[in-house]
Amino acid sequence: MQAHLMQRTAAQTGSSQRSLNACASHSGLQQLQKGAGSRIRISTPVNGCGSANVVRAARREVQSKVRAQAATVDKVSAPTSASSNGSGTRVMIIGGDGYCGWATALHLSQRGYNVCIVDNLCRRQYDLTLGLDTMTPIASIQDRIRRWGEISGRHIDLAIGDVCDWDFFGEKFRSFSPDAVVHFGEQRSAPYSMIDRKHAVYTQSNNVMGTLNVLYAIKDFRPDCHLVKLGTMGEYGTPNIDIEEGYITINHNGRSDTLPFPKQGGSFYHLSKVHDTHNIAFAARAWKVAATDLNQGVVYGVRTEETAADPMLFNRFDYDGIFGTALNRFVVQAAVGHPLTVYGKGGQTRGYLDIRDTVRCIQIAIDNPASSGEMRVFNQFTQQFSVNQLAEIVKQGGKKFGLDVQVTNVPNPRVEAEEHYYNAKNTKLQDLGLQPHYLEDSMVDSLLQFAMTYKDRVRMELIKPAVDWRAKTGQAAAAAASK
Repeated sequence: MQAHLMQRTAAQTGSSQRSLNACASHSGLQQLQKGAGSRIRISTPVNGCGSANVVRAARREVQSKVRAQAATVDKVSAPTSASSNGSGTRVMIIGGDGYCGWATALHLSQRGYNVCIVDNLCRRQYDLTLGLDTMTPIASIQDRIRRWGEISGRHIDLAIGDVCDWDFFGEKFRSFSPDAVVHFGEQRSAPYSMIDRKHAVYTQSNNVMGTLNVLYAIKDFRPDCHLVKLGTMGEYGTPNIDIEEGYITINHNGRSDTLPFPKQGGSFYHLSKVHDTHNIAFAARAWKVAATDLNQGVVYGVRTEETAADPMLFNRFDYDGIFGTALNRFVVQAAVGHPLTVYGKGGQTRGYLDIRDTVRCIQIAIDNPASSGEMRVFNQFTQQFSVNQLAEIVKQGGKKFGLDVQVTNVPNPRVEAEEHYYNAKNTKLQDLGLQPHYLEDSMVDSLLQFAMTYKDRVRMELIKPAVDWRAKTGQAAAAAASK
């Protein structure tokens, strides 16, 4: 895709949405459909290009629902926390149409940063090809940006294309010439990467190749651009020692060195992030790239000050077994009267953070850039919970709304320790000024209220786990899942 296909101005945002060339061309994308009983069947999709009419029809239906919802929901006043501390800093957000990316784009735009979103819209395509849907109706990226401009008076640049397409991405990066690039643009689901061989290959090739293109764009066109890369706490696994922020000092046979913390990714998705980390570290050494790797915990929540300003700006809210995260899944299950599905024993402990803290962490990293040749790592989470603890929090929260919330343990589809030591360090972002939003009763109440508002959009067959780490791949997996 060449530069003349880029959608750059607000006037262009009303035009029809382009076909998702990059994503639709990956025949490895499968479709999850409702199978016998309550099971999910993995089947071969319709060819991406041949299903263009179906895709367009589905988009039109979604947009009509969003507009209808916007007409019935009380408008919230425009965000008021604008400031000039962005000072026109040029920030490219790769993956700016996704869950974290969209909230970040609005947060930075409202604060004076000059924002450009680059996205091939593949997250929407995943829903179409897998038969999934966000609980919240979301507008097209063009309508989102147009509405943001009307509310805030601020412009967000938009380029639709694939970061793995060097001709497209290299030209857009060169022309926009960002001071910082925030890289969210990767397939971000561990279950998705474990569906079968094709999904594993797609995940690693998309994620690793895309990051390589970003590194080369910095090297070739803007060597002083600061890379802010979204990693994951899942890179570390669950070691029986404290998890440091990226590096650990080791004393061995009388010698000492500070080395990258050992990585034990728990899926092909997590391993793609590990590969990214090594590639970025090498680029920092070889080309003096300045990079911040944000190893993010599990994100919960849906509202930020900006996304709550209008229904057309609403963020997506995933609850299914492929893309839904633990707390978001639990509040939806509670709202619709489905037992909370705890995988295995429920002792799995991870770091968590509010979506409002995600956007603030990105801003902090941009405002306090790494030095030339520095590859620094921040562990981006605010609290640690086990799955059992989260389930109990939601169960108690549901009582306030008269919900009889039940908890059930289901066989764990993942290969992971279900009871383990976990203590991760997370001081660097708070040292730079992060003031966390901790998970309190009011936040759980807000999430439950939100889920109950949109519970009619929940499809019960999508709640249960859909992917087994141990299943055979390809046709054998599809046959087993359909039984």
